[in-house]
Amino acid sequence: MASITSVELNFLIFRYLNESGFTHSAYTFGNEAAINKCPIDGNLVPPGALVTFVQKGLQYFEMEANLSNCDADLDEDFSFLQPLDLITKNVNELGQMITERRKKLLKERNKELEKEHEAERGRAREKERHQREKEVEKDRERVKVAKEREQHVNKTDREVVRDQEKVTTKHEVNGAVGGSESTDICTTSTSQPRQIPSSDVTILEGHTSEVCACAWCPSGSLLASGSGDSTARIWAIPEGRCKPVSQSVPLDVLVLKHVRGKTNEKHNDVTTIDWNGEGTLLATGSYDGQARIWTTNGELKSTLSKHSGPIFSLKWNKRGDYIVTGSCDKTTIVWDVKAEEWKQQFEFHTGPALDVDWRSNMSFASSSTDNMIYVCKIGETRPVHTFAGHQGEVNCVKWDPTGSLLASCSDDVTAKIWSLKQENYLHDLREHSKEIYTIRWSPTGPGTNNPNKKLVLASASFDSTVKLWDVELGNLIYSLNGHRQPVYSVAFSPNGEYIASGSLDKCLHIWSLKEGKIVRTYAGSGGIFEVCWNKEGDKIAACFANNIVSVLDFRM
Repeated sequence: MASITSVELNFLIFRYLNESGFTHSAYTFGNEAAINKCPIDGNLVPPGALVTFVQKGLQYFEMEANLSNCDADLDEDFSFLQPLDLITKNVNELGQMITERRKKLLKERNKELEKEHEAERGRAREKERHQREKEVEKDRERVKVAKEREQHVNKTDREVVRDQEKVTTKHEVNGAVGGSESTDICTTSTSQPRQIPSSDVTILEGHTSEVCACAWCPSGSLLASGSGDSTARIWAIPEGRCKPVSQSVPLDVLVLKHVRGKTNEKHNDVTTIDWNGEGTLLATGSYDGQARIWTTNGELKSTLSKHSGPIFSLKWNKRGDYIVTGSCDKTTIVWDVKAEEWKQQFEFHTGPALDVDWRSNMSFASSSTDNMIYVCKIGETRPVHTFAGHQGEVNCVKWDPTGSLLASCSDDVTAKIWSLKQENYLHDLREHSKEIYTIRWSPTGPGTNNPNKKLVLASASFDSTVKLWDVELGNLIYSLNGHRQPVYSVAFSPNGEYIASGSLDKCLHIWSLKEGKIVRTYAGSGGIFEVCWNKEGDKIAACFANNIVSVLDFRM
């Protein structure tokens, strides 16, 4: 390393005194230092050499302190130290100062980022919350409607039969392909009771905020629910017919807390849940950006952290070794369940990822507020397929049972069916009049246990209808018009013969696909966000905005 001699330093000081106007001091210093005998050629030394030399020395010292600091970021400018620090402190002391100041700066930046994320979370939730706020604002009006419904149910048998015959006739005219939609179908079968009696309903209480998601365990009688109260719950539902829960003999329930201490912290809302195929593990996605995996005993097996925003969707692959999550941070992540770490992060979307769905054990589709759909494969750095065609946020994507067709629905009031064999959509389904919130394939057709039955697609919309589509032709089969407010959820029975729908009008309807008619209905006391069937097809669960989950007995 280069060094400076005392002779050279004395000459630089002498020149500095002269250049600064300290003539007498320079003369005295020059005599004492014998500058006149110095071998240095003064013509080669530029003006201000001492100041330049000291400045460069300080810069080097500062760089050395930064580079020796283990937390140093080489992309940062060296602005943490002052000249006096560099003169009075050694390298170790300077390194410690830099570490502390970097931590302070990082903490301030994290606070700013958290504020930005909070604002983004607020925007992302605005759409979903809007409907719930309307639910609260119009609660009195809905109570009135419920009373009117009750009065209608209590009509004489003759009046009910007459009303049903009228509705049946109206539906037969309007429910065919290409026919105009009827505005109100309340019930359609004269041989079956309209209401599911309270004796066939089990009401599960315990959540302290709206229940957003529910899912039956595929291997048993366990039911999972996720809520805005920062918990998920696993309920043990007795076999046999549903019946009201006795306060003296409450149901077994496990509470899966997503935050320590107090609940109802909105940034820990449980937004999505999914069981693995064997029914041994439950995965939950939360507003805190973390995915969690739980055992059926309620034990937290692992916490998966990498997203920087709320998780909106989460799915297990069929083999059960990977989970894919979609987040408000605009990314989707595949997680290795056994290793308990992320496998690959996909950063293709330019807006929050709203939904994900596996095509196979290695590839999946994702949709976003950016109107795009991407098909991604583990190990690939670019999408293996891109579907562009929607003109609004794509709320939901679902692969058919064979993995060859992909259905999507959007705020642009259309549902579309895509094939991997072509870039453009196969069918453009345009019979709804408002945003389409969700879609489901029937468990029929090729690749299912019901291969001889036609494959059908159901779509649920804010226009208060559910529509059934002929997938092969792209035509409307039925328009199911029994609801009076936005329909948030639809679910096919395991045998594909019935479909359940849940709406903000607090009603759950069960329809016959063969006839396109209501065969059962249940009026709750809150808007319904999701409905699902158990594997036997004899029970339906529904989660409500008034903090409860209902389990309904269904036997024809």
